[in-house]
Amino acid sequence: MAIKSFKRYEKKYILDRQQYDRLVPRLLEHMNPDEYCSSGGTYNIYNIYYDTDNSDVIRHSVSKPYYKEKLRLRSYNVPEGPEDKVFLELKKKIDGIVNKRRAVLTLAEAAQFLEEGVKPVSEDFKTRQVLNEIEYYLSKNQVHPAVYIGYQRKAFFGKENKDFRLTFDSRILTRREDLFLESGCFGKDILEENHLLMEVKILGAVPLWFAEILTDLSIYSTHFSKYGQEYMDRISASQNNIAGRSKQIC
Repeated sequence: MAIKSFKRYEKKYILDRQQYDRLVPRLLEHMNPDEYCSSGGTYNIYNIYYDTDNSDVIRHSVSKPYYKEKLRLRSYNVPEGPEDKVFLELKKKIDGIVNKRRAVLTLAEAAQFLEEGVKPVSEDFKTRQVLNEIEYYLSKNQVHPAVYIGYQRKAFFGKENKDFRLTFDSRILTRREDLFLESGCFGKDILEENHLLMEVKILGAVPLWFAEILTDLSIYSTHFSKYGQEYMDRISASQNNIAGRSKQIC
């Protein structure tokens, strides 16, 4: 098992394809593609978000509180067996600062922990600390798999400041049934056609050159949460009795 911890600010932007096509060439003057995107491609991210029967976690989150936290199970490949690696993450946001704590487990270890309360054993102090935090969270929140969210991502890092990171997510597919990572990526797209979600992740202020590019291209920040958007779309569809977008396959 392994652990990673992240603490940063995040800002969100919704871009249309034309804005994206104009933005990327200018980014490449100051940034390099992520190693997984070096050939110009994307990589996939798959998540299961956990919530209560009453959706208390996401209802609290969309109210824009000072403090919020979410538990999710993440993978970068569709797991094929119980020994495949997954990431169990507790993501916290305090006054705009994001702190993400995660442990790398096998799919079987994660299932035993989340479904049966059997905490994985680790000799690493930091890993034990994260697992203890998640165990405490589970003891205080009666959560279960609530929504699947999978998407394609392209990422860039600053040439001079590698803590400055940009990601572009597209084909953000969500579903409320078949909530298993090993079932693969399919569902309803929560983005409008030919749109992408850009996330800026940084420890401090954004570089001046980046701010100037955003101004030139009329790109403005917005409040956007993948799970939050899925929840609001679901509530809206329920209230208006309208069907969602057609089912797609990654």
